[in-house]
Amino acid sequence: MAKKAKRRGRPPGSKKSIGKSVATMDVAQLRAHIEDLQNTLSKKVSAQRAYFEDQLSQLGGYVSKTASAAVKAVSAASDRTGRRAKPKPKYQSKKNKSLKWTGRGMTPVWMREEMKGTKLTKQDFAIK
Repeated sequence: MAKKAKRRGRPPGSKKSIGKSVATMDVAQLRAHIEDLQNTLSKKVSAQRAYFEDQLSQLGGYVSKTASAAVKAVSAASDRTGRRAKPKPKYQSKKNKSLKWTGRGMTPVWMREEMKGTKLTKQDFAIK
């Protein structure tokens, strides 16, 4: 026996076209229909709100017991951010004493130019 091909889509007769029935309603019927829909929507929203508030109240005890330490640790860590002291300069230019470098990052242009063609090293620019 050959297999039957599977049907795709909705079964016949299940297609309800709300658009046509709404299009044929008069204004009074439409207003009544809208009020029914609004009532149904408000009931569903209040039911969902009650469900989620219940879930949240159950989680409230859990959070207060187990996660309060984690919340405190995270908040304490965020208080310390951005309070690192500026590094003091370790190197200074031989030609211009106002040019200084902390030693972090790339070598500054002024230092490279002063070292170019000479036997100066990075340690020669160190501030004593």
